[in-house]
Amino acid sequence: MIDLRQLRDEPDVVRASQRARGEDEGLVDRVLDLDVRRRTAIAEFERLRAEQKSRGKEVAAAKGEQKQALLAGVKELAEQVKAAEAESNRIGQEFEAAIRSIPNVVEDGVPSGGEDDYVVLQEFGTPPQLPEGLDAWRDHLELGELLGAIDVERGVKVSGSRFYFLTGVGARLELALLNLAVSKAVAAGFTPMITPTLVKPEVMAGTGFLGAHAAEVYHLQEDDLYLTGTSEVALAGYHADEIVDLSAGPKRYAGWSACYRREAGSYGKDTRGIIRVHQFHKVEMFSYCRAEDASAEHQRLLGFEQEMLGAIEVPYRVIDTAAGDLGTSAARKFDCEAWIPSQSAYRELSSTSNCTTFQARRLGVRERLEEGSGTRPVATLNGTLATTRWIVAILENHQQADGSVRVPAALQPFLGLEVLTPVG
Repeated sequence: MIDLRQLRDEPDVVRASQRARGEDEGLVDRVLDLDVRRRTAIAEFERLRAEQKSRGKEVAAAKGEQKQALLAGVKELAEQVKAAEAESNRIGQEFEAAIRSIPNVVEDGVPSGGEDDYVVLQEFGTPPQLPEGLDAWRDHLELGELLGAIDVERGVKVSGSRFYFLTGVGARLELALLNLAVSKAVAAGFTPMITPTLVKPEVMAGTGFLGAHAAEVYHLQEDDLYLTGTSEVALAGYHADEIVDLSAGPKRYAGWSACYRREAGSYGKDTRGIIRVHQFHKVEMFSYCRAEDASAEHQRLLGFEQEMLGAIEVPYRVIDTAAGDLGTSAARKFDCEAWIPSQSAYRELSSTSNCTTFQARRLGVRERLEEGSGTRPVATLNGTLATTRWIVAILENHQQADGSVRVPAALQPFLGLEVLTPVG
């Protein structure tokens, strides 16, 4: 949820953010109007309730006919108090729904526009040359089948479209990748976590995933629980309604979990292989820090992602995601996109988002200010350290003419292999 004080004091900043995202800037004026009406309604309710209490004392002190006359007036006033309270609650609920519908205010410098309006910040590495003896690049699915690593056909048979099995060296490769990520996270001071993958509605809503992206979330109606598409959700809820101590610096967690996404609206996109699937595994970084430290922390998380991408030895680029492609909670997002030889294109492998105080306001995560001067919301940030999709980039960029795949040096101790060789 955005900062109400900022909305009141700097409405033009929020309007500009809405324009950059391609959202309705008129919503700002609607929320401001509701804010005034809400405060007026609360004041009227409190005035009538105070009068009711005062009249009650008069009734207690009165006798005879005077008391009866006062009782009649108190009864009428009680109805007015009841009506004022109902009106205050109604406007309050309308205000709450409206302010929650405004996405986070984007940071200065974020590109305006939608999915295709990103800005490339840096490129690292050089796309590999086609191995001698090949006429065209094998894609990750063909390689995965040659290696006995990916079985989409049986995944579809068992679970339907966009499901798969990782088999043999495929399963070992994913475990090696995720264990490498955890190892690097621990070395960087993150606390490793195995997180729940089912969360309550208030936690899912608190992270901002039940707004524009609600169609992508699996909901278990009978239990009223949601399957998470990232451990970010559970980690954001970990300190809900708590006061956290950030005196020693940010609280950093690395969550390992299965992730589930309905991929609504992606019909016909990346249906081949394991690029866009309904279930996958991921190690996600999550940080709680002071609001003024959030931008610097964002750069740190990006640096950790880049270190991991360097470890798997794939060419990649970093992009500054445009405002309309940020999602509800992010004020800024950097994506790391790896080169995929079979597509002659860069594709997203990881992203890191600065959610400023947006999620913490919804979830009630605060820090105590110095000298006992109250509390304030913290900032939250997240970033992908490794996920199943990375297998695509590893297989394709390190493929050899005979169908084998060279294992990046950093993964070899975790995998126990230097080369993945075709089976059969």
